[in-house]
Amino acid sequence: MKQGVLDQRYELLEHIGGGGMADVYKAHDTVLDRMVAVKILHAQLAGDEDFLEKFHLEAKGAARLSHPNIVGIFDVGQDEDKHYIVMEYIAGETLKKKIQREGKLTVEEALRIAKEIARALREAHKNNLVHCDIKPHNILVTPDGRVKVADFGIARAVTSSTMTYNGNVIGSVHYFSPEQAKGTKVTPKSDVYSLGVVLYEMLTGVLPFTGETTVSIALKHLQEEPRPVCQHDRTLPPMVEAIVQKAMAKDPEDRPSSDELIEDIQQAERFLGFEGGHDAGEVDPFATRLMQPIDVEMRSEAEGDEEDEKARPFFKSKIFIAAAIFLVFIGFSVGAFLAFGKFWSMAEVQVPDVKERPMTLAKQLLETANLRVNIVEQFDAKISAGQVISQSPDAGTMVKEQRVVTIYVSKGGEELTMPNLKGLSRLSAENKLKKMGLTVGSVYEKVSEQEAWTVLEQEPSEGKKIQKGQSVDLTISKGKPIKLVRVPNFYGDSLEAAKDRLKQLRLSLGAVTREPSRQATGTILRQTPSAGTEVDEETTVDFVIAEPAKPNAPSSNDRKDDGPAKPPSRTSDTGKK
Repeated sequence: MKQGVLDQRYELLEHIGGGGMADVYKAHDTVLDRMVAVKILHAQLAGDEDFLEKFHLEAKGAARLSHPNIVGIFDVGQDEDKHYIVMEYIAGETLKKKIQREGKLTVEEALRIAKEIARALREAHKNNLVHCDIKPHNILVTPDGRVKVADFGIARAVTSSTMTYNGNVIGSVHYFSPEQAKGTKVTPKSDVYSLGVVLYEMLTGVLPFTGETTVSIALKHLQEEPRPVCQHDRTLPPMVEAIVQKAMAKDPEDRPSSDELIEDIQQAERFLGFEGGHDAGEVDPFATRLMQPIDVEMRSEAEGDEEDEKARPFFKSKIFIAAAIFLVFIGFSVGAFLAFGKFWSMAEVQVPDVKERPMTLAKQLLETANLRVNIVEQFDAKISAGQVISQSPDAGTMVKEQRVVTIYVSKGGEELTMPNLKGLSRLSAENKLKKMGLTVGSVYEKVSEQEAWTVLEQEPSEGKKIQKGQSVDLTISKGKPIKLVRVPNFYGDSLEAAKDRLKQLRLSLGAVTREPSRQATGTILRQTPSAGTEVDEETTVDFVIAEPAKPNAPSSNDRKDDGPAKPPSRTSDTGKK
């Protein structure tokens, strides 16, 4: 549907997109008779003279870029109060729509797209331009899979100033670099961080950081590490995870340049056997060449050779003999290289120490030392994925140039599902963890109704994913809580009454001895522990009870160590009045 004609040249046909700064229309360039995309700034920005000046300056700077992976800018202008940019029209969809449609992309396709975006950024960074808003919405994918980076209109020449407009940070918060979130100086490494976020989203189908507010998301970019991509999908190669982690490093100094990122991706593609890793320096068989003209004599000789070749048996033909010699030579050369390196070279080099370094850096160090690299991946919970665990030969060894050095690269810990340990004894729980390749971490004790040494809690909890070699924290029972009971005064009570009260108070009857006394037979004369003592539950109480006194025998009333006189009344905690 027609939207009008802009600047008496661009016939606006349909609205095809837009954002916080502008609307985009598909248009017909009536002068050059071609389809273009026209971006028209929102009306509220048209009155901001400072912004408009920067907008036009930077749009002209972006128009200098000419690259297969960058949407070309044809024109910048103004029609009354409408400020616009005319760009190359790309048929296809945004990378965001592609991710939403497919859920997530294959590793091969994600690496290829990231590499093409990085090439576009490399071209921009060479021209001192930072995009500042790399996100899937600004990446166009054509029907044949080509990638085009759009929206360089808000790009800015790299200066010592911060990347802000009138104090407002430029960019999209889900793809912010930490320095954009802080509003500090932005460099080409900021675009690399944003591309790392885009690659994360392509591989997993989700964003590394989300939140309810833009501020909460920005803080996560500053303070939190993203969940590793391999935890979303265990089939993802660790070297790909290492590329994402390196690109999303908090410190710009720890991130690769766009050029280095391309090399890392190409190396991963070669290692994983993707065709995209072999596209550098290949000769186009269909390219136009300057060749020597073929005269009649040359053609006759060639035809004569072909006739002789046809007349000979295949096993005696020049082709067969040449192929056999070539294969023998190649086999010998490869064997010699694998075993000894450059067998004709006597030069020796010292093997550098690459342990605990990122795989890409380790490979670069070894190749710089004129050595070749063999990469072997292993599970190791103690070493981060993508880091070198060990190497062979060891660091410091003197070897011939081109010797193969094997580096063992961590794939992270093997993932396990946490079992349920609750209710087990501590010993049983420890044995179960040991068999699974896990270790016991901190052990906490807690009073509980459960039997002592029984596992009450565990961290991680049942069903959670945990890597082999990690530790598990346990909380175990200390046994039932200890309660103190105040021993009442049993003096003068019968033994049967004392038994009932002991049971109520959760105390136990201990030794009972008898002693002649003038007191009523069977009444309690003394007790141990004495009245008023605080004791644990289940403590035993011993009694001395009265029995009839024998004639002429001293009674307990005559003893100086008799128990206390029976009080006239008892308090409520003795159970009687």
